[in-house]
Amino acid sequence: MGWFGSGVAVAVVILGVWGSLIAARRPTGFIDVPVPSLQFLAIPLSLLLLFSIFVTLAILRRRDAQTHKRCMVLASLSLIEAAVGRWPLAFLRHANLLAFLSPLDLTVDLFLLPLIWWDLHSRKRLHPVTLWGGLALILIHPLRLMIAGTAVWQRFAGWSVHLLGP
Repeated sequence: MGWFGSGVAVAVVILGVWGSLIAARRPTGFIDVPVPSLQFLAIPLSLLLLFSIFVTLAILRRRDAQTHKRCMVLASLSLIEAAVGRWPLAFLRHANLLAFLSPLDLTVDLFLLPLIWWDLHSRKRLHPVTLWGGLALILIHPLRLMIAGTAVWQRFAGWSVHLLGP
C-alpha cells in the first residue's frame, strides 16, 4: 500500500474530523446519541487522534515489520468503535458496568485479544507496541469522558464547530 495507504489515512483523518464537526454542529447533534453534541465530540476526535498517532508511528517504523504491522492493527482498532456502536444490540450503548466502562467500551477492547494472543503465542511475551498501544486504546475510554465534561473542552468544541463557517 505504501504512500497510497498513507494518503488514505490522511483522508480518513480529514474527513473524520470534518464529519464529526458537521455532526456536532447540527441542531439534532449526532444521530441516536443521548449526549450533548459538544460533549460527544470528544469521542470521535479522540479516536481520530489515536488513529493518527498509530499511523504516524507505523509510517516512521515502516522498516521494522513487527512494529509497523502492530501499529497498523492498532490504528484500525482505534476506529472500530464507530462500527461496534452501530451494532443492533441496544445494551452495548445504554448500560454502564462502572462509571467509566460501558459494554461498548469492553466490546471494543476485546478486539485486542487476538493481537495479545498472537504475541504470547509467537513471542512468548507482549510486543511493546501491543502493550503500550493496547493500554492507550483502553485508557482513552475514561480519559475522554473526563475531558469531555470540562469547561475547557466545551469552549474548544464550541470554537471548533464554528471553524466550518456560519
